[in-house]
Amino acid sequence: MRLSVDAASPTPPYEQVRAQVIAQIEAGELVAGTRLPPVRALAAELSLAANTVARAYKELEEAGYLETRGRAGSFVRGGDAAASRAVEAARAYARTVRQLGVAPEDAVALVRAALEDGRSARG
Repeated sequence: MRLSVDAASPTPPYEQVRAQVIAQIEAGELVAGTRLPPVRALAAELSLAANTVARAYKELEEAGYLETRGRAGSFVRGGDAAASRAVEAARAYARTVRQLGVAPEDAVALVRAALEDGRSARG
């Protein structure tokens, strides 16, 4: 696994780590069952705080890309990559609508409308 963090980037370091891991999983460079470096080891390698890497791993796990097996470590999760991306997209949408102050029922209605538009566009 090869990762780098650009300290001058406006993107937070945990997000840079998260995005790079996702890109490597989706490109097939990190396959199901691959063990990721321990949080502290990767943090030291990237000159980051352990909490920064832990946050990236936690978000990757919540999005379905990783699974943590206790003391055994964190591993690339097998399964449906499309479902994992859909979960991540849904979480990003939820964060955005919360920041915009959109009510949950209105946010869901917007998604339903967008899905319906997609169906009618396909014919």
